[in-house]
Amino acid sequence: MGPHPAVAAIRLAVRRVLHDVLTEHRNTTPDTTPSGTPGAQPLVLVACSGGADSMALASALAFEARKLDLRAGGITVDHGLQQGSDQRAAEVADRMTALGLDPVEAIAVTVGRDGGPEAAARDARYAALDAAAERHGATAVLLGHTRDDQAETVLLGLARGSGIRSLSGMAAVSGTARRYRRPFLELDRQTVRKACIAQELAVWDDPHNSDPAYTRSRLRHEGLPALEKALGKGVVEALARTAQLSRDDADALDSWAADAEAAVRDEAGRLECAKLFGLPPAVRRRVLRRAVIAEGAPAGSLFARHIEELDRLVTGWRGQGAINLPGRVEARRQGGRLVIRQG
Repeated sequence: MGPHPAVAAIRLAVRRVLHDVLTEHRNTTPDTTPSGTPGAQPLVLVACSGGADSMALASALAFEARKLDLRAGGITVDHGLQQGSDQRAAEVADRMTALGLDPVEAIAVTVGRDGGPEAAARDARYAALDAAAERHGATAVLLGHTRDDQAETVLLGLARGSGIRSLSGMAAVSGTARRYRRPFLELDRQTVRKACIAQELAVWDDPHNSDPAYTRSRLRHEGLPALEKALGKGVVEALARTAQLSRDDADALDSWAADAEAAVRDEAGRLECAKLFGLPPAVRRRVLRRAVIAEGAPAGSLFARHIEELDRLVTGWRGQGAINLPGRVEARRQGGRLVIRQG
């Protein structure tokens, strides 16, 4: 008798990602070390909070890794935002060790305030995961985001009036050197929960996930159910499909902007307003965004309203003064050129 259908589904999703990781590793790593011995097995880590999504992912990784030529480990991050969080992180680490993952590490972080509590926690978490991946020499880090998480991300981007890149949601592969992988983006949250029940995996439900003080929590428990009531079932699937279509369009426009950027700069490398004006708006705004980020503006703090204001220096010039952008970056128009610099 085979595994429960939900268990089979999560294992298949993880198996496909691990095969991709192994193929990429073999294509980019010499077959032997300088001494002539076989190269080390690649290490894949799972980021595990102890919730159903990440515990299902940790279990599937441990199961599939035993059949493949790779090592599997786990990282849990203690954000320190709730009483007893250090004890829960230690328990999650013990559960991952019991699954057969090695190395396993619990990392405590300090969450700042920039961008609000959710964004600050996310920044601290990814910084810790990046550091852990470097420290352990991991080839990839698996994240347990599901199709439901993708739908929520698209709706949040829509509500904020963000551009098409935001509507494209989370990528299946992202990060430096394609570090982060999301095997569950085509699986719903119910499937991974069923997999945990079928395997009798102990899970922890973070109270923040049901706290109405958090935007994503309100969207999950109030917004999406209201949409499904008004529009019928299938909203989550439709939003996830929108994310993929938007990502394809955004990738094409980003590529166009990268090619166009050199053509709109003068010999000194300054952006020429007349040439910028001739670009399609979607391409021009991407060129401007790339230029601002190159001068030190944090991408995560750069919003559509910033780019629109910068775009008006090109399309609606009436002698307005310098624009202050995130990261202490300043932009002004001088002699038909855009001067963007950190000051």
